[in-house]
Amino acid sequence: MALAQTHPVEPSFRDSVDIMFNRAVALMDLSPGLEEKIRVCNATYTVRFGVRLRGGLHTFTGYRSVHSEHMEPAKGGIRFAPSVHQDEVEALAALMTYKCALVQVPYGGSKGGLRIDPRDWDEHEMELITRRFAYELIKRDMINPAQNVPAPDMGTGEREMAWIADQYKRMNTTDINSNACVTGKPINAGGIQGRTEATGRGVQYALREFFRYPQDVAAAKLSGSLDGKRVIVQGLGNVGYHAAKFLSEEDGCRITGIIERDGALYSEAGLNVEDVRQWIVKHGSIKGFPDAALSDDGAALLEADCDILIPAALEGVINMTNAHSIQAPLIIEAANGPVTAGADEVLRAKGTVIIPDMYANAGGVTVSYFEWVKNLSHIRFGRMQRRAEESRHQMLVDELERLSADKGLGWTLSPGFKQQYLRGAGELELVRSGLDDTMRGAYQSMREVWHDRADVHDLRTAAYLVSIGRVAASYRAKGL
Repeated sequence: MALAQTHPVEPSFRDSVDIMFNRAVALMDLSPGLEEKIRVCNATYTVRFGVRLRGGLHTFTGYRSVHSEHMEPAKGGIRFAPSVHQDEVEALAALMTYKCALVQVPYGGSKGGLRIDPRDWDEHEMELITRRFAYELIKRDMINPAQNVPAPDMGTGEREMAWIADQYKRMNTTDINSNACVTGKPINAGGIQGRTEATGRGVQYALREFFRYPQDVAAAKLSGSLDGKRVIVQGLGNVGYHAAKFLSEEDGCRITGIIERDGALYSEAGLNVEDVRQWIVKHGSIKGFPDAALSDDGAALLEADCDILIPAALEGVINMTNAHSIQAPLIIEAANGPVTAGADEVLRAKGTVIIPDMYANAGGVTVSYFEWVKNLSHIRFGRMQRRAEESRHQMLVDELERLSADKGLGWTLSPGFKQQYLRGAGELELVRSGLDDTMRGAYQSMREVWHDRADVHDLRTAAYLVSIGRVAASYRAKGL
């Protein structure tokens, strides 16, 4: 009699977060009570509301979960997707707690979701639905500048954040800080320059920091710099597009593969990310794109030979069914939870280096923090000091050129240098500087644990140890 074939049990996204949490706290000296307090989700609000559309009443289900309030406000995106469910939202809220602690932005973790496919509704209908969802959350203080601050996530963007902010203002007409109720807004609605591309830019800065350490690069069986590295990107949405664009245009990476929901493109010579993006915008699909091989089985390209794999779409795309076949020696998690706990075990056993999601995609919440601070201060970054910087720089340049003329040295500063040096830092430059500094500092805190502790063998465990330690310190300071 033939034995029945057994399949590995794949942990859910929620289980994966708990497994990785438990793996870290086993290496820590936390009391059982404090460990449990950090692990569990504080509260989840489920709302079911009706909106009259197309001549009938349609009921929608949404969630807003608060994982931790060790710092307030709680922070986390709102996603619109047909697959949204409570466990997913709670797992994402937990990741937000650890992410904020790791990059040291003063927030607790939260997350929201609405079970809807935005492609099923036109723009006016989406506005009605979004405003009603926001109304249900706002009246319960689940959206509030001082208590809970959403941001864009999968299926949402500047448009939805502007609607939510306006809804909050309509319901809180005397709140002078109303703009700070949500981040990721358009520039002309209280947003900040650099927020749209912040998560993708953070992925770029994370890789740059990783490649500054030859010891870490060698651990991934790689060498040298980012220049020339072959990269496969899964998901050309906001995060994947900007990460791939910046890495190819500014760091010399070769984007050999792009995976989308309707297939994958591959070119050993490298793909032009902007051309692929414009093709998708124009045709609604990657199919028909010239100068690249098209595969209908996009997931298979995850297993292709490359130097760096960037999963930038959904959670769980690298799992126990394909982990053994992943060839990339370095994976950077631009999405939330793209590698399951089971796959993580397999990949670590193979020697694959994974730059974890709670660090790699923290660019979004970091620049959201800058936007929140800007909204609370009611002034654009750079407005007070930019021209003063330019004046001081001009004085130095003038003095150098005067000395050169007086001493007959005959040298002058090149026009390109003068133009760059004389320009004071505006909002975008300050945002990029702050993001770069944040990503560097967070990586160094992980790296120190990774290399200094004999019982820590990967960056994910190191990230959890750093972040949980900081959350625990916050709770202890509160007297818990």
